[in-house]
Amino acid sequence: MKILVGGWCALIVAVLTSARPAAATTSCEGLTSLTLPNATVTLARPVDAGAFSPVDPPGAGAQPLNAPRAFCRVSATLKPSSDSDIKIEIWMPAANWNGKLQAVGNGAFNGTIAYPAMMTALGRGYATASTDTGHVGGSASFAVGHPEKVIDFGWRAVHEMAVVSKQIIAAYYAAAPKVSYWNGCSAGGRQAMKEAQRFPADFDGIIAGAPGLDWTGRAAQAVYVAQALQNNEAARLSPQKTQLVHAAVLRACDLQDGVKDGIVGDPERCAFDPGVLQCQGADETSCLTPAQVQTTRMLYATRVNPKAKREVAGLQPGSELGWTDLGWSASARATGLDQFRFLVFKDPRWDIEKFNVDTDIAHADKADNDTINALDPGLGAFISRGGRLIQYHGWSDPQISPANSVHYYKRVLEALGGAGRVQGGYRLFMAPGMAHCGGGEGPNTFDMVTALEQWVEQGQAPDRIIASHSTNGVVDRTRPLCPYPQVATYKGHGSTDEAANFVCTVK
Repeated sequence: MKILVGGWCALIVAVLTSARPAAATTSCEGLTSLTLPNATVTLARPVDAGAFSPVDPPGAGAQPLNAPRAFCRVSATLKPSSDSDIKIEIWMPAANWNGKLQAVGNGAFNGTIAYPAMMTALGRGYATASTDTGHVGGSASFAVGHPEKVIDFGWRAVHEMAVVSKQIIAAYYAAAPKVSYWNGCSAGGRQAMKEAQRFPADFDGIIAGAPGLDWTGRAAQAVYVAQALQNNEAARLSPQKTQLVHAAVLRACDLQDGVKDGIVGDPERCAFDPGVLQCQGADETSCLTPAQVQTTRMLYATRVNPKAKREVAGLQPGSELGWTDLGWSASARATGLDQFRFLVFKDPRWDIEKFNVDTDIAHADKADNDTINALDPGLGAFISRGGRLIQYHGWSDPQISPANSVHYYKRVLEALGGAGRVQGGYRLFMAPGMAHCGGGEGPNTFDMVTALEQWVEQGQAPDRIIASHSTNGVVDRTRPLCPYPQVATYKGHGSTDEAANFVCTVK
């Protein structure tokens, strides 16, 4: 396998260092005449650099964008099934194309083209693509009575987009992309993992941020907690109480990594018990009532579901500042409600009060049938053909449990025979103190695209990725992110706010 991977990398390097197409060889408008299987080009027009509105007329529900370069904008409709109506867009630099494709992901149940992410990729010289996943709007209501549209959302829209995008790019430049990348977070991270699992040849490199791997499990946890709290106001945690819990977590676990920095460096080692905050008498702002202690434990708990024959992960110590009065984030609750309402029970009137934790997780898994969940550890085909996958997750994510990423990584190692067979093509980076896809108290800004490019195109595997934290636009801390299970360890001298003073070590 090493020979195959090394040979593949050498081929990529040779191709990328050869002459690349820098500009179009076919007119942009001429792409409307393309004949493609199950696809129709509906728009092909050149767009100048500068102010750009992706919606006609400008301002009709879309934020104005600033195009960093002139490009050819192509819209197409894909119909791989009789009930499919998948919209995609492909943007291609009019000049100085870097010879590569970067497709970008979506969020939650959003049925929209990810224009801002496309603009970022375009700015780096990429041809870029995005899909609305086959429906319009942010709800899962599209699913009722439309099983083919559920498949489109689950995995088919992204795969079909990847195939058609490459064909359109090849028609425009008279050259196919030399390398194809995927970049997504949250639902986009789920899409990333689904691609690696189901279509290992679609992308050479994949970035999967905070992936919603266990889509049904996360939905169940968010709905279960909301059910417990919506009619029990006394058990809810106010912002002051979540601050109280967070401060207690830091007192218990901040120094475990040898550095007092206001971050839980390794939540897996944090054995915080919220019972230490229980009020000894009346409820006060400085303590938790017994009901609030139970709520806190419920949010952290990994739930073992006998009927589903699996675990469902809770949130991690350090995530408290992202909690709401009904537990998980509002987005997690809304996505969870939609999951059970439209995809599991197919009843728009279903509500949280009807949720049965003992039976409905198994029911949700059965209804999904591996359509949206991305839990298959079989990455062997992706890795063996030379694919490279960087997965990252913030340890303080209050929306998708970071434990999902860790559990999945361990299952891949088990399925493929250990780290020696996996690290060459798949690495997981956990970000202490980072929230969902960014934000949080820890270093939360990093360049995964460059790290992936260097891995795919130059064979330089990412042994550490530098992350930074800024306050009011000024960087005030840098720290290395380490490939799991390694952690950033302070050398014992120099500023603890500088990444150079940390090394990655096995915990």
